Order: sequence, then structure tokens, then C-alpha cells
Amino acid sequence: MSKLMEGKLALVLGIANKWSLAYAIAQAFSREGATLALTYLGEKQRETIGELAAGWDVAGVFPCDVTKEDQVAALTESLRGLGRPLDAVVHSLAFANREDLSRPFVETSKAGFLLAQEVSSYSLVAVARATAPLMMRGGSFSTLTYVGSTRVLPNYNVMGVAKASLEAAVRYLASDLGPQGIRVNAISSGPVKTVSARGVKDFSTILEETPKRAPLRRNTDPAEVADAAVFLASDLGRGVTANILFVDSGMQAMGL
Repeated sequence: MSKLMEGKLALVLGIANKWSLAYAIAQAFSREGATLALTYLGEKQRETIGELAAGWDVAGVFPCDVTKEDQVAALTESLRGLGRPLDAVVHSLAFANREDLSRPFVETSKAGFLLAQEVSSYSLVAVARATAPLMMRGGSFSTLTYVGSTRVLPNYNVMGVAKASLEAAVRYLASDLGPQGIRVNAISSGPVKTVSARGVKDFSTILEETPKRAPLRRNTDPAEVADAAVFLASDLGRGVTANILFVDSGMQAMGL
């Protein structure tokens, strides 16, 4: 039986360690036969990714700081140098200053607000502009969001606003790129114990409360998010675009 992503080239941005959702997604893509292109920030992370990707079909590991336009442009050329069309991109990038996640939102600094927007939202636009021309046979962009984009969650603050911006960007990009056969979607994951999530004050409380209230009575497994990403990037998701796909044990449906 053929694998769901056999013959596809997928770019995954945002692998930090083995607990990151980007790692789980890349692992699932590899399982389904995809060839991977990966990005890193700094030489230390490059070594980490090299270790994590052992056994995967990796066409290249490239530097990419999405706040630096020259590195995004260089990524385009590196991918073009692989000599084959790009089929899927996973954007798993987000950042906010820790202090902006622990003090009232009204106290968010201008610099902190703009930084969260640049890394967590605008970077999807920049990456799409840089890589969509390489999708000569159509393709898929997937990004990661959270219900804090539409609901006020304690201490999510500036990141919630950035995720709202990201979700709007998904819809506008889907409209722009749809005529080229390129789909753009977001996966809204339930809380997962990643390094970035631990930067949210009292995040452990969310992990404790979710199994009490979510319809499935449990937290989200990263493998569930990864399988949803496979669906969106594979031909199974060929009719799905401009969507927010919730993979959160049903938590988004619940009230207080």
C-alpha cells in the first residue's frame, strides 16, 4: 500500500526539540514517505535537528531566521536548488516576550506587540511569498494556532492577538493562492507541553483542567496534530483550504 505523502517534498519550519509539534509533524510526514527540507536557528539547533532527523529522508537542512529577509530569500534559492517541486510547507513558528505573557495585556509594549506579530503571523506571509512559486503542481501550507485567538485565556495576551492575525492571514493567503492550486490551512491544537507553551504563565493549570472539561476527557496528543497535518498536506485534503481544523479533544466547543 502506498504511503500518503510518497513522492512529495515538504518544508518544515520550527523544529526546536523532540517535544515540539513541528517535530511530531515531520516525523509523521517521514512515516508517510515524504522527503523533508528542514530549517534551523543557529548552529546548536542545526546539530539538534540533525540528530532528531536521523533515519528520515532529508533533502536539506537550511538556516532561516524569518525576521531576516535575506535568509528567507536564501531559503527560496536553497529549495530551488533541490531540483524538484515543493509540495507542502509547515509553518510552526511563534514567539512573544515572556514578560508580555505574564503581565496584563493592556501593558504590552509596542516593541513586544510588533515582535509577536512579526514572528508569529507575518512570517507565514513572508514564507508563503518565498515558497509558493516553487509549488509548480499545487501544494499545501499548514500553520499552527490556538483557541486563544478567539477566546480570552489568562496570560495568553499578545500571543492570542498574534494568533488571531495568523488565522486571518490564512484566509487571505488561501484566497490569493487558491487559483494556483495551493491550499492554506491552520491546525488549532489543544494545549501540549512544549517548551514554548511553558512560557505561558500558569500553563500547567490549563493542562490540568482540560481533561476535566474536554468532551474526550484528555489532553491533546502531538501525534494527533501530526496526523491532521498529514491529512492537510496529502491528497486526502485536496478540497480543504481557508480552514481552522481543531485537534483539541473538543475543547473549543465548551463554555465555562
